[in-house]
Amino acid sequence: MKPTSNSDEDVAAVLQSSESEKDSTSNEEGEEFLPGNEEPCSSSEEEKEEVKMELDSQWRSKNGEILWCPTHEETLPYFPSSILTPGPTHYATARISSPVSAFDLLFAEDLMQLVRHFTNLQGKRSIKDWKDVEEEELRAYMGLLILAGLYRSQHESTISLWDGVTGRVFFSATMSQKRFQQINQALRFDDRLSRSGGRENKLGPIKDLWSKWSSRLPKFFNPGRDICVDEQLVPFRGRCSFKQYMRLKPAKYGLKIWALCDVKTAYAWRLQLYTGRSETAKRQVSQGMQVVLDLTDGLKGHTVTMDNFFTSFPLAEELRKRKMALVGTLRINKPELPPQLLNIQRRELMSSVFAFSHNAALVSYVPKKSRNVLLLSTKHREPQVEISGKKKPQIILDYNKCKGAVDHLDQVCGNYSCRRRTRRWPMCLLYHMLDVSCYNAFVLFTAVDTEWNRGKGHIRRLYIDQVGRALITPTMMKRNYLPRTSFALSLVLQAQGREQQKQAKEEEQQEEEEEQQEEEEEQQQEEEWESPSKKRKQCASCTQRKRIITNCNRCGAPVCKIHLKTLCGLCYKK
Repeated sequence: MKPTSNSDEDVAAVLQSSESEKDSTSNEEGEEFLPGNEEPCSSSEEEKEEVKMELDSQWRSKNGEILWCPTHEETLPYFPSSILTPGPTHYATARISSPVSAFDLLFAEDLMQLVRHFTNLQGKRSIKDWKDVEEEELRAYMGLLILAGLYRSQHESTISLWDGVTGRVFFSATMSQKRFQQINQALRFDDRLSRSGGRENKLGPIKDLWSKWSSRLPKFFNPGRDICVDEQLVPFRGRCSFKQYMRLKPAKYGLKIWALCDVKTAYAWRLQLYTGRSETAKRQVSQGMQVVLDLTDGLKGHTVTMDNFFTSFPLAEELRKRKMALVGTLRINKPELPPQLLNIQRRELMSSVFAFSHNAALVSYVPKKSRNVLLLSTKHREPQVEISGKKKPQIILDYNKCKGAVDHLDQVCGNYSCRRRTRRWPMCLLYHMLDVSCYNAFVLFTAVDTEWNRGKGHIRRLYIDQVGRALITPTMMKRNYLPRTSFALSLVLQAQGREQQKQAKEEEQQEEEEEQQEEEEEQQQEEEWESPSKKRKQCASCTQRKRIITNCNRCGAPVCKIHLKTLCGLCYKK
C-alpha cells in the first residue's frame, strides 16, 4: 500500500497557471515592475485569495458546515478501545457438553413451556379429543422440523415424509402423521382471546416468544473486533400487516429483520423485527441511524460495517462517542460531501480522491466510467491505496472483507432451513428462529470443542443430524403405539432396547453398591471386636469370608459373625 496526496499538486497547479498567465501578460505589455511598484503585489495577493477561495469551494461540504482537507496532516490518530475476549462467554462454556446442550441454551426450557402452554390451550378449543402435548413431544416436533431441513425436505408434503416408500424412517418412528399435523395445527404462542394492544400490537401473536428468544442471543457470545449491520428478509407471501417488498432479495416478499452479526463467525448477535410504521405516527427520520444505535447498544471498541442505507455523518459521530468506529458506503445526496469528490468527469479510471477531517476520512473511487463509489470511515486515517491490480483504497478493501456477514448468515440458514409452507406468519418466524438457533449453537459448540469432527467438510451437517436425533430420541423410547413399517419399527425397538439395557445396567450397579455397603458394615463391626494381641484367621465354617479374629470359647476354632452363636451361662455349662 502507498499513501497518496492531491492537495499539494492541486495548489501548485493553480499557482503555476496563475503565474504563467501573469508572466505572459507582463511580457505582452512590455511593462517592467520595480520593487516599489504596488500593482503586482496587489494582483498576486488577489490571485492567491482567488486560489484559496476556489480550493475552499471545492473542499467545503455542500451544507457549508465541514471544511475537508485533501491531506491527513491534521487528522487525529485512531486508537481502538479494548473489547471482551471474542467467542463463547464463560456462562455458555460451562454449560455446553454436547451438541444438543448448545441448542438448549438458545431454545431454553422456559421457551418450550410457553409454547406448550398456549398450544394445549388452542388444542382444547379447536381439536376434538385433543391430548395435551408434553415438553418431550414438543421437542420431538422441533427435531423433526430440523431433520426435514437437513434432508432438504422443507418443500415436501407431510404425507410424503411419512410414506413407507418415499418417506424418512425417523418421522414415522417418532410420532404418527396425524399427531404431527395436530401439533402443527394447534401450535400457538399467545392467547388470542386475551391479547391486548389492538392494531398497534402487530407482533402480538409471537411477541413474548420473540422477545425472550432474541434477548438470549447476546448472553452466550462476545463478538470480535469487526461486526456488520444489515437487513434480512424471511420469505413469506401470506397475509401480514408489516410484510415488506425488497426487489434485490431473492424472495422479494417477506418479513424484514435488522441483524447484527460477528464478521468472523456470522453469529447472529442481535436481531430486531421491523413491524412497519404505525398508522398514527409520522414519517420516521434517520431510521437507519436509530436501528444501528439500537443494535449496537452495550458494545464498545468494535468497528461497524454497513451499507449506504445506514451510513451517515451524525451516526459516525454518535458511534465515535460510544468508542466505536464506522466503515460504510455513502449516497451522493449527503449534504456533508465536498464537490471535489462528486465531480468525476475528468477523473481517470481506478483513481481515488481522499478527503479528511479531524476524526473521519472520505474516499471517492472510480472503478469504471461514470461510476463513483463513496465511502466514509472513522477508522482509517491515511490515504492508502493498492499498488497493483485495480488500485482500490484500503477503506474499500476492509469494507469488502466485512460487509457480507449477514448475507453469510442467510446463506448457511438457507442451506438446511426447516421452513415449511404455511399461511401463518408467526409459524414462518418460528422456522427462522429454529434456523438461527441451530447455526448459533453450532458456532458455540465448535468454539468450545474444537476437536469435534475436525477436518471434515460437512461438519455442520453432522451437527444438525446429532441435534435432531437427540431431540426425537426420548419420544421414540416412550412410544406406546409402534409404527407399521418394518424399518421404523426396528428403529423404535432398537431405541427402546437400548433404554432397557441402560435400566438393567443401572439396577446392577445399584445392587453392587448395596452389597459393597453391607460388606463395609460387617468389616466395621469386626474391627470393633478386634484385639491387637490376636492374629486374623480363616473361619472354620466358611471359606468365602474375610479373615477374622474371633474364636470359639469351647474348641478355640476361628468363627465369623454368621456362624457365631450367643449363649447364656447356664446353657454354656450344659
